[in-house]
Amino acid sequence: MDIVITGQQAWDVEIGSNCKNIALEFSKNHRVLYVNSPLDRISLLKSGDDPKIVKRKAVVYGKADGLEEVQENLWVLYPDKMIESINWLPEMLFDLLNKRNNQLFAGAIARAVKRLGFADYVHFNDNDMFRSFFLKDLLKPRLSIYYSRDYMLAVDYWRKHGGRIEPELIAKSDLCVANSTYLAKYCEKYNRHSYYVGQGCDLDIFMAGNHSAEPADMSGIARPRIGYVGALQSLRLDMELLQYIAETRPEWNIVLVGPEDNEFLQSSLHKLPNVTFTGSRNITDLPAYINAFDVCVNPQLLNEVTIGNYPRKIDEYLAVGKPVVATATDAMSVFDEHVYLGKSKEDYVRLIERAIIENSDARTEARRAFASSHTWENSVGEIYKAISKAGSDL
Repeated sequence: MDIVITGQQAWDVEIGSNCKNIALEFSKNHRVLYVNSPLDRISLLKSGDDPKIVKRKAVVYGKADGLEEVQENLWVLYPDKMIESINWLPEMLFDLLNKRNNQLFAGAIARAVKRLGFADYVHFNDNDMFRSFFLKDLLKPRLSIYYSRDYMLAVDYWRKHGGRIEPELIAKSDLCVANSTYLAKYCEKYNRHSYYVGQGCDLDIFMAGNHSAEPADMSGIARPRIGYVGALQSLRLDMELLQYIAETRPEWNIVLVGPEDNEFLQSSLHKLPNVTFTGSRNITDLPAYINAFDVCVNPQLLNEVTIGNYPRKIDEYLAVGKPVVATATDAMSVFDEHVYLGKSKEDYVRLIERAIIENSDARTEARRAFASSHTWENSVGEIYKAISKAGSDL
């Protein structure tokens, strides 16, 4: 089958992207058109000198071809139409102009599809609830799939109009797939053809096993070491929990590896003698830090932003083979055989203690084996299964 992908993240985005990985996996067996979001007027006005905007502007003005082949079976489209920035508008005007934006977007896609000779294709929509809202009606794909990988309505930008638009888009899609059990249940409220398909992870550097050399800044920190690797954001992480652990067990050393937001920078955690902040580290160094910990933690807050997210860092911890203590959420239920899940401050202390005592070579290998199953090949395989399941009822 031919597949057209629209979504939130452009192909030339610097950070990792679920959708790019899915596109690459799709392209192993199918022809794929990955469609970047159209250039919008506000981006043009605010960032007109950005090389990415310059490239898109050249396509819109007819000075460059927006269709590029990036590898066998995979093309990227830079749409040749500009859309209006409308999120700030009231509901009635937003809906009117959003339909016009969709028409412009659909036209650009239709021209590229015709050039490539795609026929009877599948549309895979990566959380693009506004720009892709009318694409099923306008493009009439063989199958429309909505992919939910984040609870977008927790963010003010998406909440303004998304609270009414996303449920409607989920309902009219032929099927929905989600990377967490929480999001699959959310989609199922509006579409009975909703499936959990897991999350692929790029774990090669964590599985490699060549990270035994301890980082220099860890050598002076006594064991046991309780560690966290990732962005230190007060919106996502429970600073009070970290403080409680440090104060309750002063003989434990807590090591936090990653960039801090202002709240973390100003927190009283910096005054505790058994808490160490290393600052940002290169991703290639992270396996060595994880390997230097006795227990890894994910002290996640429970809120709209975090509750549905698939915690990829858990896979990274497990790929190195480390015991993990994390906050119990619906999304974490798939890890319950290999991760200690707690709900309270007291749970965390008790479970960290237990994780230290119960660790063994057999548990280490079981964790690594479990993490290694979370590949993009397996996740996309689940998407294919969801298509088959839904197809029999459509």
